[in-house]
Amino acid sequence: MAEQIQVHGVNTDNETRCRHYHSLLDIVAIKFKCCGEYYSCYSCHEELAGHKAQPWPPESFDQHAVMCGSCKYEMTIREYLGCQAHCPSCGAAFNPGCALHYPLYFEME
Repeated sequence: MAEQIQVHGVNTDNETRCRHYHSLLDIVAIKFKCCGEYYSCYSCHEELAGHKAQPWPPESFDQHAVMCGSCKYEMTIREYLGCQAHCPSCGAAFNPGCALHYPLYFEME
């Protein structure tokens, strides 16, 4: 059986939704470069991590750092950025509005 990935967050549910983002589509967790830990969102990281977030640089976009909250599939950053707001494994829909926050997680060129 695969090891379950811990997702940190404030009032996080079993599909990675949190107090800050909790619509049916808010089912993505991001591993932060600064600490190597998954968080439900940047606000959860800000509240709980105790350090400033660092975005992933483009040369790290092949790292597995994004997880689908529905099927727990870990995808690379590149895969996530190109998935058109749907999990490449199970097809679950992600919140397309998350794209507005990409610069908080990833150094966008």
